[in-house]
Amino acid sequence: MAQAGVLLTKEPAPQAVPASDLPVKVYEMALNTGPDSSSGLATAGFRTAKYLPAEWYQSNNDLYHKASTGCEQGERGRAEAKELAERAAATAQRAQRDSTASLGLRLRDIHFWKAELQKEIEELDAETGLLAAQKLRLERALDATEVPYAIATDNLQCRERRQPPDLVSDEVERELLKEAELIRNIQELLKRTLMQAGNQMRLNRDHKEICEMDWSDKIETYNIDDKCERYSNQSTNIQFHPSSVKFEESASTPETWAKFSHDNIYRAEREKLASINLRALIDNILHDVSEDLRMQCAAVNEAFAKRCEELDDAKHKLEHHLKKILKEIGAQEANIAALKQAIKDEEAPMKVAQTRLYDRSFRPNVELCRDEAQFRLTGEVEELTESIESLKKKLLESEQSLRNLEDTRMNLEKEIAVKTNSIFIDRQKCMAHRTLYPVVLKLAGYQ
Repeated sequence: MAQAGVLLTKEPAPQAVPASDLPVKVYEMALNTGPDSSSGLATAGFRTAKYLPAEWYQSNNDLYHKASTGCEQGERGRAEAKELAERAAATAQRAQRDSTASLGLRLRDIHFWKAELQKEIEELDAETGLLAAQKLRLERALDATEVPYAIATDNLQCRERRQPPDLVSDEVERELLKEAELIRNIQELLKRTLMQAGNQMRLNRDHKEICEMDWSDKIETYNIDDKCERYSNQSTNIQFHPSSVKFEESASTPETWAKFSHDNIYRAEREKLASINLRALIDNILHDVSEDLRMQCAAVNEAFAKRCEELDDAKHKLEHHLKKILKEIGAQEANIAALKQAIKDEEAPMKVAQTRLYDRSFRPNVELCRDEAQFRLTGEVEELTESIESLKKKLLESEQSLRNLEDTRMNLEKEIAVKTNSIFIDRQKCMAHRTLYPVVLKLAGYQ
């Protein structure tokens, strides 16, 4: 059936052709030039260019195809998007779980080293305290040696005031010099040990400070990582930090990080061991020092006691001899008096004999005879003269003996005074002063 000069024929539906394969339609104006064409003003408005039915069908089919293709692509895109979203969510969840686990492991590592550092800090602090106590003992022991040194020097100075012949370099003086030298050596040793203890305490504090700084960093890091571990997707204080995804150039590695704390603890342990050994050394030094001083003090006291016994014995013997000398002086004085009396007693017989001889010298002439009486009187005078000379000689000897006895008495009295002075110095001054010698506990630095 033909209408308006156009034949409409039913044709089969064309196959769907992709829109990209369709040819470009060039629209042209229809011309009514055929036999059945109409002309005139009545159809003037319907003679514009229009789609053909085939084109119309093709256009619809293209739209259907595009719609189907769009749906398929959309469905496939949605499936892919869903799968990608699920995979991304799973990946993010797994990554977050792994990161949380890593942070947990890191927290355990930090806690381990933090605990080790804290333990080392406490032990080093306690060891420094013990060493400070030992240092205080050293200072007390050094102060305590001043008294023995003053006693020894005072004893030596006091014994310089002894009088000859007691001013001798005896066993007491040798022991006192030995004691003074021992105390000086001990003081030098204690001073050196004090310096060593001070240096060790400084090293202990330095390494304790290093460990404390490391421990403080561990505490801060632990708090940071603990806060990081507690973060979750529901946390309200999370935000974007794009610039944080980078490694610092100065960042350490796990190996260097662990080695740093390990080296700090190792050095602290080394100083702690040195401090323990030094404390043991100080114990031995103070023990040996106190024992040496007490032994030397006992040796000096023993020498003093022995010397005082010798002085007492010498003084007693001198006093005994002085008594004998005084007795002998008395006897000699009596002997001298007796000799003088004997000489005086010889004067009368001498006068009698000489008077007889004198008177007989006046006999006249031949009567002046050398008779027996004359010879006897002459012999008597000679005998009396000899006796008087003997008595005078003995008197001189006795007087010299008396003078010698007096000198001996004076020497004995002087020597007794010297011995008394020596005994006073050794016993009353020196030994009394030595009673102030410190006890062993004070010398060992406990008081």
